[in-house]
Amino acid sequence: MASLSYDLTLAGLSVGSAAALTGIGLVVTYRATGVLNFAHGAIAMLCAYLLRQFTVEWDWPLWLAAAVTLFVVAPAIGLVLERAVFRPLAVLGGDPAQTLVASIGVFVLLVGGAALIWGQGARADVPTLVSADPWGQLAAAVVLALAVWAVTRFTRFGGELRAVVDDRRLAVLAGIDADRVAAAGWAFGSFTAGLTGVLLAPYVRLDPYGMPLLVMEVVAVAVAARMRNLPVAVVVALGIGVAQSQLTRLHPAGWREPLLQAVGANLFVVALLIAALVLPGVGRGAKGDALPRTATARIPTPPGAWIVAVVLFLLPLGFAGSDLTTSVQVPALGVILLSLVVVTGRGGQISLGQAAYAGLGALFTALLTNGRFPGLPELPALPALAVAVLLVAPLGLLTGWPAISRHGLALALATFAVGVGVSRFVFAQPYATSGLNLGRPAGFGGDRAYYLLELLLLGGALLLVAALRRGRTGRALAAMRDHEAGAEAAGVPVRTLKLAAFVIGAALAALGGGMLGMGLRAFDPTAFDPVRGLLWFAAIVVLGADSLLGALLAGALLVGLDAGTRGGVAAAVIGILAILIGRFPGGPYEALRTTTHRLRRRPRLTPAGVRVRVALAGADLPSTARTEAAADTPPTASADTAAAPAPAVGSRAAGRHKWAQPPADGGFDGSGQRAGAEAAGGRTPSRPGRGPGQEADPPAPRAPVLEAHGLWLAYDGFTALRDVSLLVPPGRVTAVVGPNGAGKSSLFHCLAGTVRPGRGRVTFAGRDITRLPAHARTRVGVARTFQELAVFPTLSVAENVRVGAEQGRVRDPAALDRALRLFELTPVRDHPAADLPTGTLRRVELARALAGDPHVLLLDEPAAGLDTAEVATLSRILRALAADGTALLVVEHDLDLVAGLADSVYVMTAGRVVASGPADQVLEGAYTENGTYREGEAP
Repeated sequence: MASLSYDLTLAGLSVGSAAALTGIGLVVTYRATGVLNFAHGAIAMLCAYLLRQFTVEWDWPLWLAAAVTLFVVAPAIGLVLERAVFRPLAVLGGDPAQTLVASIGVFVLLVGGAALIWGQGARADVPTLVSADPWGQLAAAVVLALAVWAVTRFTRFGGELRAVVDDRRLAVLAGIDADRVAAAGWAFGSFTAGLTGVLLAPYVRLDPYGMPLLVMEVVAVAVAARMRNLPVAVVVALGIGVAQSQLTRLHPAGWREPLLQAVGANLFVVALLIAALVLPGVGRGAKGDALPRTATARIPTPPGAWIVAVVLFLLPLGFAGSDLTTSVQVPALGVILLSLVVVTGRGGQISLGQAAYAGLGALFTALLTNGRFPGLPELPALPALAVAVLLVAPLGLLTGWPAISRHGLALALATFAVGVGVSRFVFAQPYATSGLNLGRPAGFGGDRAYYLLELLLLGGALLLVAALRRGRTGRALAAMRDHEAGAEAAGVPVRTLKLAAFVIGAALAALGGGMLGMGLRAFDPTAFDPVRGLLWFAAIVVLGADSLLGALLAGALLVGLDAGTRGGVAAAVIGILAILIGRFPGGPYEALRTTTHRLRRRPRLTPAGVRVRVALAGADLPSTARTEAAADTPPTASADTAAAPAPAVGSRAAGRHKWAQPPADGGFDGSGQRAGAEAAGGRTPSRPGRGPGQEADPPAPRAPVLEAHGLWLAYDGFTALRDVSLLVPPGRVTAVVGPNGAGKSSLFHCLAGTVRPGRGRVTFAGRDITRLPAHARTRVGVARTFQELAVFPTLSVAENVRVGAEQGRVRDPAALDRALRLFELTPVRDHPAADLPTGTLRRVELARALAGDPHVLLLDEPAAGLDTAEVATLSRILRALAADGTALLVVEHDLDLVAGLADSVYVMTAGRVVASGPADQVLEGAYTENGTYREGEAP
């Protein structure tokens, strides 16, 4: 028994050593570049194929082939990827989502390229570089870990690496060559990937799909090490490897044996699930972790495009034989990809596990038609498909629930882990899939008849997704996608909407998977491999994540390229397009538009030609020039908008009180600049009717009061708020001022609902709302704006404001037009928010907040980014809102603005309120250099 334990431990150390090498490579790459390299497994596979090519096909000596593969080719791959793919992303300000898509693109490209060059079959003749004795592999892992530790601790390069990890921009300002550090990280990471591949290849199946996925399963060791701690990564890898080997000794009786065997053979997958779903997420809290918006999010569908798509999808009805049989896969795959349009394109959520739901749809349909689903009778094909969709839809919560609290890389890992787990523990187990056949519905046995049925189901799916892209739900999804915090502040129930998107996505994927299984007449686990999920995700992102036509095009492209050429062509093409996502975030649409724009030259008349045109037209040159300019200028407002009557001052059709209009002595010209030049000088005029040291009588309370009672808040041992109490009465402007780090933002977040205090209460109209989330506070009447603009760039100005009108406290259809007129946004109502200046966007955000008719408006540095004239006009608008009964809380650094705007002021220092009262009295104090409040000095 001792000998068996020893042998199993040695075997486990061998597996764990290879996993440790992978973990070391992933950690070093992430620490040097901030990129979680999803292509690590594909690089390992490519190096294993190259070693075989050198030795088996070209008869090179093993030592020479290994040296060239590990010390020349593998680092070169990393350097090429860093220089050609990821450095441009860093230079262009690429965010984690873009680098993730590019990394998946490299994975897909290498897998497709390997399938094209070496075929899709498995190879069993890879030479053994190191014997099966684990000590050599273990020594390699330990030596590499010690070498990396020594370099990072005791060399100048290690100091530069730590500096780049801590703050890349600050390191560059200090004179560190961050590109050189990143290149070294990529070269070393690719070297470890190549070493892992050549060590594993003799003992596992070497094929373009199996080895990359096997290597990526052990990403769990890097996640467990928080992508930073190399000793932890090595220990976890060795521990899992030994435990996996020792589990083979257990043979329980009954149903537990196959389950234990499945766990024992896939312990790294179990670790991946735990690391991705339980441990804190990698890259959590990073900025820019939403998916890059594709150009199709705001470009209208070209005229006639749908007619062309319908004709192309009807063409296979004229096919016969194998061509028709192959075409049957296209509508089914189109439905699967539509699920990604809902989750990824409209909801902005990274989902790498849709292949799992598609496979479950096919599996459940097969089980139901064969009468093998527990607790349910045997069903005909179509009812079985419908029931399978209903059964799989709730399982979308497996990825939807982690999406509530995870973003970017963390969400990508969670969805990938779910996809791998379902593949390994369900699809790969004989007890679940053996002996299954899947027939087609009665009357649709032939390929042509079944293709017609698929077109009907595809049409229904298109109508469903189109409905989700329009109307109130569509705007809420787009708002969540563009700016999650801003959507929640507008009243959108983000958590519920995320879950709904994943559930609907799972249902659509299950429908497409069932259709695909019936088209193939069998349940094929390889059709729903996790690698397929990565390929589908990359395809839908680069071909139009928010486009119905993009999903149809992607389905036809994936099936048609591989069927018409060789397997792997589709993956290679999609991989190339995904790699270019950093240069062209809008995908091929944007690349094509950019290219054609450069090639297209607008003809211009010579001066003689202009004179001839003027003479022929019988008009003078200035009039002609004005006519040409008018013809070239697109309209900025619709006819019905231009014809709308001007609102009466203070008019309001619904709500608790009337909106006041700002004074007529200043306004905006529709382009973000205020018309006129008054208010020069910088200090905002004092509140009308208030003299020095004299407080104007506030209006009678007409709205509920927002109060903070003894709030305490701590972050990682640092106390941000200490027994803070505050009152925000209606009809008044309350300001919170103080130096940086005083706790103003922490107090603001507690009032807005984005942070929950450790102690104390927040009440509104006497109701305790301390545990109420941000969107629920908006719906009871507490709205907010953001210091950094929180607009939805892919929506128009009118759609931005409409989100607030639809999701706020009062849903008033007329609120949109009133808000647009109040803030003079009517001329730009149809413009995308992404194309407008900061001043205009500030008004858009404020109009959105007011469109829901809030009782209380919380403003976080509302003057940030505005010029003097815009600040003066904003101040007048806010005073008018307060005079109309709205309670306003302003957190602001500009004491001039506070002096001219606020009725009462709270001064905070070191997490405490050190002074409060009427603005004129409180602002007689001043701040010392160390940030403390001092009485008796004018600011």
